[in-house]
Amino acid sequence: MALQITDSSFSDLLNGDKPLVVDFWAEWCGPCRLVSPIIDELAQIYEGKVIIGKVNVDENENLPVEYGIRSIPTLLFFKDGKLIDRHVGGITKISLDKKIEALL
Repeated sequence: MALQITDSSFSDLLNGDKPLVVDFWAEWCGPCRLVSPIIDELAQIYEGKVIIGKVNVDENENLPVEYGIRSIPTLLFFKDGKLIDRHVGGITKISLDKKIEALL
């Protein structure tokens, strides 16, 4: 299961020692519901290697503004505290797995 990330918990995760993948989503978003099981499955597969989490854009206002999230789902990929990749819209498990592998 993916980690629930909030405006207040994000900076600690960003400055941690593992790569970070963040899924920006909302309950009402149809494509987000399609991506969610993929995110949860990959969070289990990469547990201990990569932190994979979700930010609910309706409950957290600061992070979506800070990272210019205009459409959801949006996935951000961080390594060493720096944003290195971004994906907007739906994504297959294979494609997302390749992006996560690129972080390692």
